[in-house]
Amino acid sequence: MTFSCPELSLTEVLDLARRYGYDGIEPRIEEGHLHGIEADIPADGRAEARRLAEDAGIAVCCIATSRTYADPARSAMEEDLTRRAIDLAADVGSPRIRVFGGAIPAGLDRAAAIDVVAGSLSAVAGHARDRGVTVCVETHDDWCDPEHVAAVVERVDHPSIAVNWDIMHPVRACGQSIDSAFGRLRPWIRHVHFHDGTEGDAPTLCPIGQGYVDHRRAVELLAGVDWPHYMSGEWIGWEPYDAHLPREIATMRGYEPVR
Repeated sequence: MTFSCPELSLTEVLDLARRYGYDGIEPRIEEGHLHGIEADIPADGRAEARRLAEDAGIAVCCIATSRTYADPARSAMEEDLTRRAIDLAADVGSPRIRVFGGAIPAGLDRAAAIDVVAGSLSAVAGHARDRGVTVCVETHDDWCDPEHVAAVVERVDHPSIAVNWDIMHPVRACGQSIDSAFGRLRPWIRHVHFHDGTEGDAPTLCPIGQGYVDHRRAVELLAGVDWPHYMSGEWIGWEPYDAHLPREIATMRGYEPVR
């Protein structure tokens, strides 16, 4: 994800991915990153971004958005912005977008929040299908518990609505094991975020294998079902990209089974 290198242009991000052996990039939009892929770029800018990625042989594996749905007062606006993000993804050649459940407002209980989030995702599901894009809800914020995310996607019951399994957050926030989270979400996982962190009152990012997230087990489980999608490294405000990008992918490659 471009949080590792927000100061780089799209050409520079693609060159970086090739240099360090990454198969794809995940542009984070709405954060001022200099890659230039945003919902307001015109058609020629979208076509150029797609051409650059295709020429580089690097996939635009996901468009990471800030869209949230748990607040019913924002539903119509969030649904409209989601459709715009779906169009952007389709135009630049990305098969998926990442979204959040979002903070549950005061006075709204969990069951009602599941209804609200599922309602918004149902409202955009047809557009996602028509554009060939999958909307992936992340295990994040008030939706770190795989059970809650599963309840949403089960309610929607549409092939264009799926899950982005951030493997850290169910462990960090809910005490879930990698196996239990994967077992609950397995039918819907279409994208994965990985990163490791320290435990304690002030958790921080750390190199994979030095924290509390069992990345080896996550890779084993995904390989065991011949999972065909992407695991995307998400590192926000951490060390320089030329320090962590080569080291973290080398660790993850080391966990891959020999075929």
